[in-house]
Amino acid sequence: MSAVDLQEVHDFLITIAHKAGDMITTAKPTAAGSGMKKNSADLVTETDQAVEKMVSTSLKEQYPDFQFMGEETYKPSDTLTDAPTFIVDPIDGTTNFFHAYPYLCVSLGLTVKQKPVVGVIYNPFTKTLYTAIKGQGAYLTDPWHERVRLPLKEPEPMQDLSHCLVAVEWGSDRDGNDYQVKVETFRRLCASKETGGAMVHGIRSLGSAELNTCAVAAGMLDVYWESGCWAWDVCAAWVVLEEAGGRMVGCHEGDWEPRVDQRRYMAVRAGEGQKGIVEEFWGCVQGRLEVGYDTVS
Repeated sequence: MSAVDLQEVHDFLITIAHKAGDMITTAKPTAAGSGMKKNSADLVTETDQAVEKMVSTSLKEQYPDFQFMGEETYKPSDTLTDAPTFIVDPIDGTTNFFHAYPYLCVSLGLTVKQKPVVGVIYNPFTKTLYTAIKGQGAYLTDPWHERVRLPLKEPEPMQDLSHCLVAVEWGSDRDGNDYQVKVETFRRLCASKETGGAMVHGIRSLGSAELNTCAVAAGMLDVYWESGCWAWDVCAAWVVLEEAGGRMVGCHEGDWEPRVDQRRYMAVRAGEGQKGIVEEFWGCVQGRLEVGYDTVS
């Protein structure tokens, strides 16, 4: 990392995020091509493509030696290497954008040696900006906060899942093994303790992996469990989470050191008892997910 000026990258990404935000807020959501990738729950708009083109062009001009991975230009043959790599989602929350629901963001992350080191996440509709540099803390700027350090309050000790507000996402795959694992896991989390459930305070499914993870970093959510998303859905917020004292682990028991591109993640907020919450949650997972890297024996 010593060869990369992380502060310079961070500052440049903020400039790009605001430029992307202007493109998003002034655009009329228009489907690109068929408007779908895999199915009716996996949307793409012309704005996604236009924003990624602007971002990739700007980054390649400024940092020609860095690699680039973006949602709209990704190919299955693309692999993450140790080289400095920008990992970008032009609109994380495209379905929300399509429906004019303002929970979405432009997500700009940088990895070095396959580890997230800079993250910038910006929701242009709410003027909410999360930023972090590895080793330098995580910050929130919005209409109510001027670069306040995260988490927003002193983390309370974590007791058990029955005291937790949990975020999940259904994803675009709505059949098969992994869908069944999700459905049964969500049921177990919500069910009463008398029936063997965790009786969580509530489950939220808001449609943006990056903003969900940032909410955990801020202390607004306690846990976010996700499978099936991609590196660009988690990279930038991963830095924010860790710099706020939170932790990113995998979906399954024993996966304490997930890869940024493994597609199975769980974010947990800062606080005493963090490890116990992770292990309790793993005990609620009903089955084994097939998506992503098989990193756990």
